[in-house]
Amino acid sequence: MAKEVILMSDVNGLGTEGDVVRVAEGYARNYLLPRNLAAPITETTRRRLEKKRKERADKLASDRDGALAVQKSIEAISCTITVKTGAEGKLFGSVTVTDILGVLKKQGVELQKQQLVLAEAIRETGVFNIPVKLHPEVQATLKVWVVEE
Repeated sequence: MAKEVILMSDVNGLGTEGDVVRVAEGYARNYLLPRNLAAPITETTRRRLEKKRKERADKLASDRDGALAVQKSIEAISCTITVKTGAEGKLFGSVTVTDILGVLKKQGVELQKQQLVLAEAIRETGVFNIPVKLHPEVQATLKVWVVEE
């Protein structure tokens, strides 16, 4: 037997918040309902879900405005990192997200490690454009200069 429930939060492999899904009764009774991941379909749960969606949309809108302000400040600055290099211009070690965050902190910009999108550590001198995810809808580009000491 299958049972229809409304998902109250995102569940991997099943759906996103607000979806009406059909699952096995045991899965709903033993996993989804006790963890408040889903609720039976009633008018009360539909109203509660709508209220939750509106609150989340308002919060996302206010966070987006703050992210736009941070985006302008990030794109206005450039980050210069001096490193020791060998005879052929190769770096001793590499420039990582932690190094970049340290320089930004000195300039008064506070970011989280997860916000900087650096596929791999920088191992050469030059100018690099690093994407910074500030919000799901807002992304900035940070210019990082890696120069010899």
